[in-house]
Amino acid sequence: MVLFCIEMIIVTGAVGFIGSCLIKKLNEFGIGSIVAVDDFSNPEKNKNLVNKTIYKQVERFEFIENPGAFGKPDFIFHIGARTDTTEFDTALLQKLNTNYTIQLWKYAAEHNIPFIYASSAATYGLGDNSFDDDPKFLPTLKPLNPYGQSKHDFDLWAIKQTKTPPFWAGLKFFNVFGPNEYHKGRMASVVMHGTSQIRENNSIKLFRSHHKDYQDGEQVRDFIYVKDVLDVLIYLYNSRPESGIYNLGTGKARSWNDLAKAIFGSLNKTVNIQYTDIPADIRDKYQYFTEAKMQKLVQTGYNRAFTTLEDAVADYINNYLLTLSYY
Repeated sequence: MVLFCIEMIIVTGAVGFIGSCLIKKLNEFGIGSIVAVDDFSNPEKNKNLVNKTIYKQVERFEFIENPGAFGKPDFIFHIGARTDTTEFDTALLQKLNTNYTIQLWKYAAEHNIPFIYASSAATYGLGDNSFDDDPKFLPTLKPLNPYGQSKHDFDLWAIKQTKTPPFWAGLKFFNVFGPNEYHKGRMASVVMHGTSQIRENNSIKLFRSHHKDYQDGEQVRDFIYVKDVLDVLIYLYNSRPESGIYNLGTGKARSWNDLAKAIFGSLNKTVNIQYTDIPADIRDKYQYFTEAKMQKLVQTGYNRAFTTLEDAVADYINNYLLTLSYY
């Protein structure tokens, strides 16, 4: 794949999970003129930038005060956000997720800069509209938590704008997992936590089902490997199809039991799953099914197959988690 000749790229969320992987992917294509924007106060998180080529590091609030102070970028990847689904400080989420993105959008629109931002599948809530990224469904969505609402608020704002970047895409990330999430603590993927549990106790804990239509561990999610996310980001960066909001999952839901079995298989361990009750305070907000409708992205010409769950888990565990390596 040949990338456009780009002089400078902004990546927000640069030391985060997806943002740092994106910088590595851009470096692989020979792009090092990257302004990395983030909160750099966490030494553990900063390890994600080791051995990556960037032009400049800029604190996120310093950057948004005057984005043009660091040179005019040719493309903006806005991946940074407050992503904690248990965060209930709505003012903080509005500031970091909704308002920050509005400011960056306006800058991109004013200066004619292509703009990709991270939305979230959390905007779908229980998925009453079948996780369809058709914008006609946006006003009907009901996120289950303040994080999802903060992302949804921006999506609603974006589709109403008449002054836009020359190309823009909002990506509703589904359950992304992969390397560079060591810093995420409780918000890290079940692959990471499950690998630790199995290595320590030869067992893994999953939530029991409290829904009559689902057996324990048969709740399903659309799990997508971060390397597949990167491929889509590079595709959009290159092809710039019709602007809009796009789902980013695999389009194929898999159960938590499937995920657990893939982890055990990658570790050459006997399957031993223990089920625990979903905490009562989140039980009514628990999603039993998520699956991205991916036709919209495919119709733009994207035809690359997504990595199977088993292959993705094996790559993540064997090439990163077992050696504590970074992408």
